[in-house]
Amino acid sequence: MCSKAECQRQRRAEYHRQKLRSDPEYHQVARDSQKKWRQAHLGYDQKYRTEHPEYHRRNRQQQQLRDHKRRLRLLAKNNLALDLKRSAAEVWLLGPQAKDLAKNNLASAEVLIVQSL
Repeated sequence: MCSKAECQRQRRAEYHRQKLRSDPEYHQVARDSQKKWRQAHLGYDQKYRTEHPEYHRRNRQQQQLRDHKRRLRLLAKNNLALDLKRSAAEVWLLGPQAKDLAKNNLASAEVLIVQSL
């Protein structure tokens, strides 16, 4: 449950996102407004990052995570691999990202070959 003010902000933001998607003229006016503001406040983003190092650090971490997820999505349903069905070996994908590799047969791995006695 959100406070009255927070609920209003959420409704307003959702209305704005929907309007941007559905109304090309509204979208163009919003872009022009943002461009005008950036031109009037040159250097604002660099100054903000300099003055807020924690924001900058967290943003970099989140971007790295987004990039990593994007690379994993590109691997999904990628069937470029050697035919492992002819081998008696088992392949195990371990780690927190393994669930994102569903239906993916391409993975980098270390292979340890042990011959039976």
